[in-house]
Amino acid sequence: MSEQRNDRNDRNDRNDRNEDVEGPVFTDRVVNISRVAKVVKGGRRFSFSALIVVGDGNGKVGYGLGKAGEVPDAIKKGALRARKNLINVPIVEGTVPHDVLGKYGASKVLMRAAHAGTGVIAGGVSRAVFEAAGIHNILSKCIGPSNPHNVIKATFEGLLSLKLGRAGTAKATRLKRLEVAPVETVEKLFSEVDVEPVVTEPTPDGSATA
Repeated sequence: MSEQRNDRNDRNDRNDRNEDVEGPVFTDRVVNISRVAKVVKGGRRFSFSALIVVGDGNGKVGYGLGKAGEVPDAIKKGALRARKNLINVPIVEGTVPHDVLGKYGASKVLMRAAHAGTGVIAGGVSRAVFEAAGIHNILSKCIGPSNPHNVIKATFEGLLSLKLGRAGTAKATRLKRLEVAPVETVEKLFSEVDVEPVVTEPTPDGSATA
């Protein structure tokens, strides 16, 4: 019996070590803890709610709300829910790819890309999200109500709208507009240098002649 117990304990230890090595390491951040009182016949009954942010510091972040009769249980529930609602945040050189405005209800969170060395300039709720996601340089501003639940949801709405290809798309559109010029613009340029533009006319065989 003792040998079977030892073998079972060894297997459990190996499984725990494998989970620690294979799975990503997440850090928990407590954003807000609220005490809720419910009035019942015998008096008031208290419970707690905890808003938790979880991230691996490498682009994965999530948040969750836990409710329980004790603070540790509420934090544990919030962390478990946050791990089930993880999102991937695109990060370019330690910051966001482009400026974005996240909205939820009446709360708005403006996020702007920053150079290296700027640091995380944000409020308490948004700062926890950025640091958990692994964003090291960003400028942010909370506009409107500062309710932590609305602010964190607005922050996640902004992070979900980030796209890596946005800058490339804007550049391609700008080049396309420059390459195609209207006929009036071309004629005006030729008239300024006193040179007649060459007009090509198609021939029956498909070639163009001047």
